[in-house]
Amino acid sequence: MTPSKAEKVILVVDDAPNIVEVLERNLIAQNYKVFTASAVDEAIEILNGTHIDLVITDYKMPGISGLDLIKHVRENLKDTEIMMITGYATVAGAVEAIKNGAEEYLAKPFTDEELLSSVNRAFKKLKQRRVSHQLPPETDKIGYGIIGASEAISKVYKILIRASSTPATVLITGESGTGKELVARAIHYHSNRASGPFVPVNCGGIPEGLLESELFGHVKGAFTGATGSRAGFFQTAEGGSIFLDEISELSISLQVKLLRVLQDKEVCMVGANKPNKVNVKIIAATNKELDGLVKKGIVREDLFFRLNVITVSIPPLREREDDILLLTNHFAAKFAEELEKPAPKFSDKALRALKKYDWPGNVRELENIIQRILVMTDDELIDVADLPSLLRFSSKPGNNLGRTLAEVETDYIRRVLTSVGGNKTKAAEVLGIDRKTLREKLKRLSNEN
Repeated sequence: MTPSKAEKVILVVDDAPNIVEVLERNLIAQNYKVFTASAVDEAIEILNGTHIDLVITDYKMPGISGLDLIKHVRENLKDTEIMMITGYATVAGAVEAIKNGAEEYLAKPFTDEELLSSVNRAFKKLKQRRVSHQLPPETDKIGYGIIGASEAISKVYKILIRASSTPATVLITGESGTGKELVARAIHYHSNRASGPFVPVNCGGIPEGLLESELFGHVKGAFTGATGSRAGFFQTAEGGSIFLDEISELSISLQVKLLRVLQDKEVCMVGANKPNKVNVKIIAATNKELDGLVKKGIVREDLFFRLNVITVSIPPLREREDDILLLTNHFAAKFAEELEKPAPKFSDKALRALKKYDWPGNVRELENIIQRILVMTDDELIDVADLPSLLRFSSKPGNNLGRTLAEVETDYIRRVLTSVGGNKTKAAEVLGIDRKTLREKLKRLSNEN
């Protein structure tokens, strides 16, 4: 029986019946369709006869191991994600599993929440890959999920091709929401490291006290709670690429350690006595002017020079007017498929309003708005009245140059909140800040009013 588009199918492979039972019960409770197997050969038989979206496999099993199953899936099933679970968690095991194609690596024992979070992340990655390969006919895809026909985005793609052909460090700059991670992924998958892992790291989203361990790993006993050795993001990215987003958020001490990785191609795990060599392409990104932060002493000058070997500057969406309609059609088709309804058409007036708006949140803001429109209306034709108010009454910037910076920021925050229906988490993503910072700004705005 062929599953419906909305039905996600998971294959659980483990030789421990109690583990299989727990996984199956939890996944079925989340409305996943679940197949089970106690050995790799049994799993391969199921894969040969059934479409599977996600394989969750144990590492060590009698006979053929989980690593062999990962290799089989990666070589034969390009539309299936892989997640490995193991009771024998080691640095080497994690690195080998991810190098062979596992998108998620989960050590036993794990909580139900940890399991479901890993499954959700795996499906998000699968969805991104499927969307990038199944664009609607009217969408012009330059390559690797990058959508556009404008001269500005074509220039980005040309630089991207050059950046992917060299092991040199790449720095991606651009406003929040322009698609820096998408460009980083394109660089990776266009390079000779495409078969290796791509590891994205949000440097601003990890507490400073944990960031060193997350980046470089730690050995057993390195600090309280370090009950075993754990690979860091750099070891996980071995043979592939690591994407360091919001690079300017690193502390000076971590900048020094990152500089050593750039210079010597080696990392030292927290608590270790000697460094280990790593073979990783480093791609960094920022929405800030790094040269200005260098002058302020926030970013080390030598680190800036090491990062700024090849620079890819992504233009804001307001400079890509020709791409707005392509992106609108792409997102409309994407969310229509998720909601299992036909993709709507946009009236000429609605399209003009979309092109007229200056998009302070860039592509991410456009995506959020199109998603909201499709959730809130079932009409086959989207007209101006269906658009958020900030698009219906928007105007190009330039006529209000007498406003202070604080007034501009206030207006921007309010507009972004409106565009995402008041969702503070999404607004923080569009603004490129964390929820705590957004709360502080909203509190200040409230006090001013």
